[in-house]
Amino acid sequence: ARALARSPQVEAIRIGGRDRAKAEALVDELAGELSVKVEAAPTIEDAVRGADIICATTHSDRPVVRREWLRPGVHINSVGYNATGEGEVDGATVRDALVVVESRTAALAPPPAGAVELRRAIEQGVIIPDHIHVELGEVVVGTVKGRTDETQITLYKSVGVAVQDAAAAALVLRAARDRGVGAVVDV
Repeated sequence: ARALARSPQVEAIRIGGRDRAKAEALVDELAGELSVKVEAAPTIEDAVRGADIICATTHSDRPVVRREWLRPGVHINSVGYNATGEGEVDGATVRDALVVVESRTAALAPPPAGAVELRRAIEQGVIIPDHIHVELGEVVVGTVKGRTDETQITLYKSVGVAVQDAAAAALVLRAARDRGVGAVVDV
């Protein structure tokens, strides 16, 4: 929410969740610091319907993003994971979207790694593995085209890769050292 609020194109942020009280608490936390309108949606469906950008970050064992709720041209960031369920994005969305991943190998890795949504869609015959053919780095450097028209649905399915974890850890460590917090432990 903090990152999206920095974009001049973002006018409002709707927070939806399985627990309305937690969604409202997050809205209260963000409302005072963000320069855009922040509101709690009555349901996850209400948060998703009509959105231009959806950020799903759940451990839900069933989809919280459903194709029938999506408008043309929506972009979805999905980072949630639950190995025992269907994932947070339904197969119809995976089928209809341009799917972008950090690494095809990582996204299609067998459990407990990989993207459960992509694996389930392949198992159910909704897509074939070749449907997952765009890596984020390829889009960033311009060797592969991302969105091809304004109505195309795009889905960034993140499973994380070790280098991201190492980079994040290095930032946290540097910040702790700069602030003089934490403790050095010999292992």
